[in-house]
Amino acid sequence: MRNTMSALIGVGACLFAPVADVQKIDWQIFTEPFVSTAHAQEIDWQKVDETLERKPAITGDVHRYGFPRTDLTVTLDGVTIKPALALGGWVAFKPAHGGVMAMGDLVLLEPEINPVMLKMIASGLEITAVHNHLLGASPATFYMHVAGQGDPVKIATAIRNALAESKTPLSIAASTASPPSIDLDTAQLDRIIGVKGQANGGVYQFNVPRRDPITEEGMQLTPVGPMGVASGINFQPTGGGRAAITGDFVLTSNEVNPVIMALRKHGIAITALHSHMLDEQPRLFFMHFWANDDAIELAKGLRIALDKTASTKI
Repeated sequence: MRNTMSALIGVGACLFAPVADVQKIDWQIFTEPFVSTAHAQEIDWQKVDETLERKPAITGDVHRYGFPRTDLTVTLDGVTIKPALALGGWVAFKPAHGGVMAMGDLVLLEPEINPVMLKMIASGLEITAVHNHLLGASPATFYMHVAGQGDPVKIATAIRNALAESKTPLSIAASTASPPSIDLDTAQLDRIIGVKGQANGGVYQFNVPRRDPITEEGMQLTPVGPMGVASGINFQPTGGGRAAITGDFVLTSNEVNPVIMALRKHGIAITALHSHMLDEQPRLFFMHFWANDDAIELAKGLRIALDKTASTKI
C-alpha cells in the first residue's frame, strides 16, 4: 500500500495512510473518496462502534475491531480450530491528520474473496495481500489484507458493506459463558517464549515485538501488536499437555531461511511465506506455521526460531 501509507506521519503500527485526498492513487475511478476535516481527537468512536456493531480493543490510540469467523467449523489434523487460533479477522483504526488510517486482515472462504474485494475497492479501500495461512484445513480459509484512509465512519461502513458479501457475522451477541480454560503450563510457556502471553477464547496468545523499528515510507509503525507487525504465536490445548500452534513470524529477508531451518528441525511445518504490506522498511516477510505436539517442546522450538530474529525477550 505504497500510496496509502505515504500519508501516515509519525504514527503507524501496520500500514495506515493519512487523510488528505484519499490516496495518491487515482481512486476517483471508484466512488466518493474518504475525506475528513475533523481533527483526530474529534473522532466519534461511538459511531464507528455502532457501524461495525462491536466494541474495539484499545491500545494507545489504536482501536482494533475483531471479526472472528465464529460461523465456521474448520478442522485440521483432527483439531477443530478455535477462532482465536487462526480465524480471527480484524480491522484497526489509528487517528491521523483529521481522520484515520485503517488496516485489516479478514478471514474469507474462497467463494467470498472476489465479492468482498470488489466492494472494498469500489469504496476506495486498498487490497495489499490475499493468501492462505494454513495448509490442509477443511474448509480452506483465505486472508485478505486491506487498508484505507480518511473518515472513520465511511471506512467502517465500507468494511461492513464488503463483509456483507461474505458470511462473516456482522453482529456479536453478548456471551455469558465463562472463558474456556487453558489446560497448559502458561507460566512455563511465558518463560520459554520470553514475553507474557494472554488467554483469548480458549487460546493462549503471544505477540513478540521486533527490536528494530519498522517504518512505512519513513514513518514508524507503532504499536506493533495491534497493527500486525509483531510475531504472533498461538497455542490451542489439544489434551495431555499438547497444543496446536500456529501464527506468523515477522522476518527480514536474511532471517527467512534460518527460521525455516529452526522450525523444521523441531517438527514445526511451514505453511505460508508472503508479504502483508507493500512499502515497509525493512522489507518484511510473514512466515506461518503449524504443529500439534507437546506444548513445552514446541515452545522451545519456537524460541530457538525467534532467536534467529531481531525479536525481544524478557
